[in-house]
Amino acid sequence: MQATQLTDEQLAFFDTFGYLSFPGLLADCVERIISEFEAVWAAQGGGHHGASHDGEQRSCIVPFPDQSKYLSALLDDPRIHDIAAAICGDDFNYTSGDGNFYAGDTNWHSDGWGADRVPSIKIAYYLDPLTRDSGSLRVIPGSHRCGETFADAVHREIRESGTAWGLTGRDVPATALETVPGDIVAFNHNLKHAAFGGTARRRMFTMNFSRRYPEDRLDELRHDLGQEARFWIDRIHGDAMIRTAGPERMVHLEQVMANDTHLADLTRELKKTMKEPARG
Repeated sequence: MQATQLTDEQLAFFDTFGYLSFPGLLADCVERIISEFEAVWAAQGGGHHGASHDGEQRSCIVPFPDQSKYLSALLDDPRIHDIAAAICGDDFNYTSGDGNFYAGDTNWHSDGWGADRVPSIKIAYYLDPLTRDSGSLRVIPGSHRCGETFADAVHREIRESGTAWGLTGRDVPATALETVPGDIVAFNHNLKHAAFGGTARRRMFTMNFSRRYPEDRLDELRHDLGQEARFWIDRIHGDAMIRTAGPERMVHLEQVMANDTHLADLTRELKKTMKEPARG
């Protein structure tokens, strides 16, 4: 089993560039991970190999790894736990997890944005071989550093790259993190990322983490968790994640569980105005 105690150099790289890649980190168990991914998808009505996915737009299930005892246990695996702990602190929060079939291009975006946000990251598990031109994750190193000239300029202009820079999205200078099943990537939620040229059935799931919110910022946590109502869910964590949690895992669930109790009411209100839950 490969160790993931991050070195000072890795932490400095993450701080400067906003991401880390871990080739082959889960190569020893990727077949089981894929099997569990397919089982969760089928249990949610998607059928084997995501039969309900139309290939036209992203299909997304939230929560996702939380619905499998095996995938939930990845949170306990030192290879995953130690990455989250090194970046977000030993008492980090597990804030959500989603499962996806991606289709086509994913344009440039951040999963969050703001210099004053409680620091948070995504760990992404890619379950199909992906190259630069077949849908691998592309990142703009350093674009997560909100409040600095470069990052702010990228954030301001990236959605109009043709007008601002004379570049299509796929031609924006970036690092392509090509992957094979068993590789994972961790990145800051502020980081600009995208994918281009991919097939209509790219499998990927995520686990999202944050630093524990200070007591005087719990209103902010409740607001952030409330955003997940767009997926028509009543609680952030799935049953298997909670039911199989030991004391060590509960450290990473407890603050979210104590502050997502309003989610059901938000979802109920949202259902009155929406015909179907968000795909992503």
